[in-house]
Amino acid sequence: MATDKNKHLEEVLTSHKISKEQALLDKHIDKRKEISEALQEKYGSDLYSPFNSGSYAKHTAMNKKFDIDLIAPYKRNAFETLEKMYSSVYDFLYDKYKNEATVKKQKVSIGLEFNTDADGDIVKVDVVPGRELNKDQYPDDNNLNLYVYEQFGKIDKGSDRIKSNIKSQIENVKGHAEKDSVRQIIRLLKVWKFYNGKKPKSFFLELITIKAFDKKTISGDIWDKLKAVMEFIRDEVKSVSLPDPGNSSNDIADTLTDSDKDTLSYDMKRMIERIEEDSDTIKSYYPINEKFPPEDEQKSNNSYGVKTGIGLSVPPVTRFG
Repeated sequence: MATDKNKHLEEVLTSHKISKEQALLDKHIDKRKEISEALQEKYGSDLYSPFNSGSYAKHTAMNKKFDIDLIAPYKRNAFETLEKMYSSVYDFLYDKYKNEATVKKQKVSIGLEFNTDADGDIVKVDVVPGRELNKDQYPDDNNLNLYVYEQFGKIDKGSDRIKSNIKSQIENVKGHAEKDSVRQIIRLLKVWKFYNGKKPKSFFLELITIKAFDKKTISGDIWDKLKAVMEFIRDEVKSVSLPDPGNSSNDIADTLTDSDKDTLSYDMKRMIERIEEDSDTIKSYYPINEKFPPEDEQKSNNSYGVKTGIGLSVPPVTRFG
């Protein structure tokens, strides 16, 4: 019997709601708070108030892998160079958490993956250090410079040219994602990325989905909308420009190499073809979270689902990545 693509996608969204993993989410939030307080104690007046970013802040996360990111905005005179800023924060976090977490340097962040706790849970927090663009102006303009530790798409290792306004990024994506269809498609593409081991950054997927809705007339049921966005990515990813909402001269499309874009275009083409040929194939690209299987009588609810205040089978993944 053919798979009802729309019903399946609704069930995918329901099974990946963050509220279904509220206890684990709370552990991430508590750990992020602890790290924020440690940074403030270490750097004192050299550091402005750290804040949350990533998919959780933008309301586009899903419960298999959501981003608990902490932005640490430093004053202009706190460090002579961006590299020294990045190294200082890494050294501090490594010394503090080396016995309870794996601490590693990443493209623009420092990742902390804490040891498995008594419940079998793993908490991950990414700390992104940034330095204000102009002395004493951050409270007014929120502009930061980030350091690139390793090659980031077309952006060279050691580059300090990632100048951005992360608060503007968050508000831009949140504003567009308030439209249910946009948020739903973003979350579905993140499900695809997670289960199929794909490369694009979440921010890239968010911006290219928003661009698709801006450039195309996207209507119909959820499969029609997802397919339209995938077609846009297939046809436009090699040439599309995705200006950073926090700095229009910074093109987020550059976080993918030309080879990455070729692969992404092919992935979209092949995925559309296979699902259209055999509807059951949608289950391999967009699997239901097997930890939270839908009940037959349950009606889908695609709200973000976070508490106020705070086919082909795919093996279940049991921790956040």
